[in-house]
Amino acid sequence: MRAAVMRGGEIVSDTIPDPVPSAGQVLVKTLACGICGSDLHALVHAAEMSALAEAAGSPFFSMDLERDVVMGHEFCAEIVEFGPGTSQTLKKGDRVCSLPIVFHPGGVAGIGYSNDFPGGYGELMVLSEPTQLRVSDDFSTEEAALTEPMAVGIHAVAKANLQPADVPLVVGCGPVGLAVVAALRLAGREPIIAADFSAKRRGLAEHLGAHLVVDPKQQTAIEAWSEEAGDGTAVIFECVGVPGLIPQLMFDAPPGARIVVAGVCMEDDRIQPMVGIYKEINLQFVLGYTPEEFNAAFRALGEGKIDAAPLITGKVGVDEVADFFQRLKSPDEHAKVLVEPWR
Repeated sequence: MRAAVMRGGEIVSDTIPDPVPSAGQVLVKTLACGICGSDLHALVHAAEMSALAEAAGSPFFSMDLERDVVMGHEFCAEIVEFGPGTSQTLKKGDRVCSLPIVFHPGGVAGIGYSNDFPGGYGELMVLSEPTQLRVSDDFSTEEAALTEPMAVGIHAVAKANLQPADVPLVVGCGPVGLAVVAALRLAGREPIIAADFSAKRRGLAEHLGAHLVVDPKQQTAIEAWSEEAGDGTAVIFECVGVPGLIPQLMFDAPPGARIVVAGVCMEDDRIQPMVGIYKEINLQFVLGYTPEEFNAAFRALGEGKIDAAPLITGKVGVDEVADFFQRLKSPDEHAKVLVEPWR
């Protein structure tokens, strides 16, 4: 099959062997797969990600960088063939979404961050049959592929444990921040305040439900929050993932604030604990989602409760993936780019 492969610290397009489904697995054709910010990080920091995952006991980011890795974990696919021992409740040709994990005799692996289980940057994948969700006829392939990133936002909001007096502030309106905005609106929160330097991303945040969007060049996010929130308690979602932002938010935040860290930062950072102590700030780090949250994102998109179509700003084939890894470093050009390996 054709695939965009992480090899030697670069993305190359190549023809590699087709995956073969084992017991309980299903062979699928990738219809659309989002390029995730974590994939951009992995290209540069794969060795660190793998080492930290091993130290933390996570099975989902274990990669041998001497071997090929086909990334891509935000996908919608079509069933092609069934492996042995499958119930075949769904049928060939059905479109499906799935948690990006696969069960195998050795345990469980993360699809897209594995040497043995290629992700959606390739034409074919194998999925575990029980994790599949059938995409209905009136649910577009493109929006179904956004289930995974939207689940990240739903999980971050759930971890925030919002109370009636809480007023959320979303700092950074890239795909993670936009998913948080959508999840906050889905939860009925208002007002929702969001900040980003990019006018394009601020517009998308408004579309997804932000009541007030802020350009930090004109006004700091915390100043805008203070004007809007009244006596509310600050719950700040850090959705950027750059060194220095967490300590800055700790300095700026009002006393009693909670900071939910959803942005992926692969560099060392430094905080001053006494700032958090003086203000009694709560830091909550979040990762991924539960199966229930994934299903909730799938339903919300399929039922039109989240209109995520405007987030899709580009579609590329396998040969263009490497170029778009570079282009996605510019926040004003794209929000979510989908890889369509069949192109």
